[in-house]
Formats: sequence, structure tokens, C-alpha cells
Amino acid sequence: MTAVSADGARLHVEVHGPDGAPAVVLAHGWACSTAFWAAQIRELATDHRVIAYDQRGHGRSPASPACSTEALADDLEAVLTATLAPGEQAVVAGHSMGGMTVMAASGRTAFREHTAAVLLCSTGSSQLVAASTVVPLRPGRLRTWLTRRILGSRAPLGPVTPLARRILKYGTMGPGSAPHMVDACARIVHGCPRKVRHSWSHVLDLLDLDHGVRALHVPTAVVVGTADRLTPPVQGRALCEALPRCTGFTELPGIGHMTPVEAPELVTGKIRELVTTHIQVVTEESA
Repeated sequence: MTAVSADGARLHVEVHGPDGAPAVVLAHGWACSTAFWAAQIRELATDHRVIAYDQRGHGRSPASPACSTEALADDLEAVLTATLAPGEQAVVAGHSMGGMTVMAASGRTAFREHTAAVLLCSTGSSQLVAASTVVPLRPGRLRTWLTRRILGSRAPLGPVTPLARRILKYGTMGPGSAPHMVDACARIVHGCPRKVRHSWSHVLDLLDLDHGVRALHVPTAVVVGTADRLTPPVQGRALCEALPRCTGFTELPGIGHMTPVEAPELVTGKIRELVTTHIQVVTEESA
């Protein structure tokens, strides 16, 4: 289906699973698409209603000149309103920029109405470029400058070659990632249009959503890989300290930035746990 955002941007939305089942909403990260959540959709759709959407400009959602955290929040609100009944609540899981989408929307009316709990995977709220360890140098101006040049590059990624897989694995995945996982992520990331990737890199560079974290009053779990170079564990710890209702912080040894792909069973399990604990509680209290 298609959801229409506040500025008219059209968003590709997929709904999987049985009607009436507990709802889960999945928001993917920068340069990805709904395909990134393939493992979660496959496992959860047996007994959940799984809603996944392409961020504007990604996947099958057309590009839009508006690239901002406000636009991300507008888009998530549009998806929630289009797919959930009045008063119906879901567990919202966001990976990387998808987690930032959740933070941006935390104070919005539709988000508060429709969100029972949140899972934040491999994400951060500010200082992303300075904290990144993609460039193996000491923290400082040189590392920040080089990281900004790499992440904000206008260069086309080209075809998925063995060299491209090695580069993507180094920057975004753990050293033990299986070849099929690396290949899947490479195909998804290389499928993102160059202009879209570049435009959103500026938003990530200037990101400051610390206020959004403090406004996220629903139960929230945080997952991060110890080998994450893009949003290292220090980012996850900062989120836990700032969240009003952090329900757990999980560090995955040897896992990189692509946690839903690298550790699919664990991420799926966390979502199931949040659904069981919080959506059922909400239903009983409102009965």
C-alpha cells in the first residue's frame, strides 16, 4: 500500500501476517530498504501483523527534496496512521536511521497514540561522525574530517564486486559475518540511489536528537554490536542513560552495524519479547 506524508511524499508500505495479530512496525536505516528486514518479516509474520516501509527516496518510495529529521517523523506518523486502527498500538523497531526516525517522532501525537514499546538497533542521537570508528585513527579533527568525506561521498558505489563486499563488510559488519549476509547487505546498500545516499548523509552529519531521546517515554530496549563502527556501543550506552524508560541494553560480541541481518534471531526475539510484555499489558489495562 501507499502512505502519504505531510508534504505529499508517497511511501511504499508492506503489511505481512494475519489481520488482528499484534502489530510490529519496522523502520530501516540509511541506504537500505524493507528488504533489510527480510529475516524479521519472515519469522514474525507467522503470528504478528508486520508493517515495513521504505524511507523516502529508498527502496520503492520516490525521492523527495525534503530530507530532514522532521520529514522522517512525518513519514512514520503517516505510516502509523495509515496502517493502525484508532487506539491500536504496535512495537516500533528502528535500525540506524530508522532508530533516529523514532527519536524524531517521539513527541508526535500519532506516535504516542500508536506505540506501545520501541526497539532501537545500532543507532545514536547525535555526534555520529565524531563517534564513528570507520577511520582507524584516534578521535579528533582529522578522523572526523575523513569520516565526513567518506560517509558523504558522492561517488557511485557501482556493481557488487568482491572488493565492494570487503569494503562494505569492513565499514558496516562484524569480522565473522557470513558471506551470504555480506552479499545481502551489499545488494541492498548498492541499490540505494547515489543522490539519496548523499542527501541523507548531510542529515546524519548534523544530527541532534538528544531531545527526542528524552521525550521517548515508552519502554525502550537498545541493541548494539561491539564491532559497530558506524554507531559504536558508546552511542547505545548514551541512549540508555538518557531514555526515560530503558528496559535493557544488549551488546552483541563481534557483531557490526547491521544487527537485524547479522543477529536475526536475537533481534526478532527482542521484538517478540516487547510485544508479549507491552502490547498485552496495554490490552488488559484498556479492557
